Amino acid sequence: MIEAIKIVLDESEDFEVVGVAESGTEVAGLVEQVQPDLVLLDLSLPDLHGLDVARSLTKSKSPAQVVIFSAHEEPELIEAALRAGASAFITKRIDPRDLPAALRQALEPTLFQPLQQTVLVDGNAAPVELTARELDVLNALTDGLSNKEIGKRLWVSEQTVKLHLTSVYRKLGVSSRTEAIATAYGRRLRSPTTSDDSVSAHAL
Repeated sequence: MIEAIKIVLDESEDFEVVGVAESGTEVAGLVEQVQPDLVLLDLSLPDLHGLDVARSLTKSKSPAQVVIFSAHEEPELIEAALRAGASAFITKRIDPRDLPAALRQALEPTLFQPLQQTVLVDGNAAPVELTARELDVLNALTDGLSNKEIGKRLWVSEQTVKLHLTSVYRKLGVSSRTEAIATAYGRRLRSPTTSDDSVSAHAL
């Protein structure tokens, strides 16, 4: 897996792999040594859970963005990763060709701000908190886009779109695209600002 990631990122002009840690205990020291812009972190590590490593990096106030890269896709785990300080959560089922684009979005704060809560409210319903990325997906949904088209708009894979939609459905209390669109139109939405600026970074 590590070699496959290296190949994909080496082919991208935006990223350079500057270090590889083989265990959770190695991550903090390596981050301090090489000062990367981004840490791509697996949750299944031989000694520590990836969430504990993410929390440790957050507490250390490292400027590196932490992106979780995991085979686990449970919504509760994704939310826990974001609460632990991760900037993004990428499933290992992502098309490898989409990985550089997904990492670029994690590094561009005006494009992806999972910890910035956007509240959808109306006079008759309890407030619903969606992340900026979930709101992006919901807005694209109301524009009539398919999962594939949403992925192209947001530079993510269809699987990532599906994960966001699952979380959106749960938070809105709906079970279909039609219900989600109807609920969105019945509430006041505030869309985050977007930007197309490119980002160049070093990855760990």
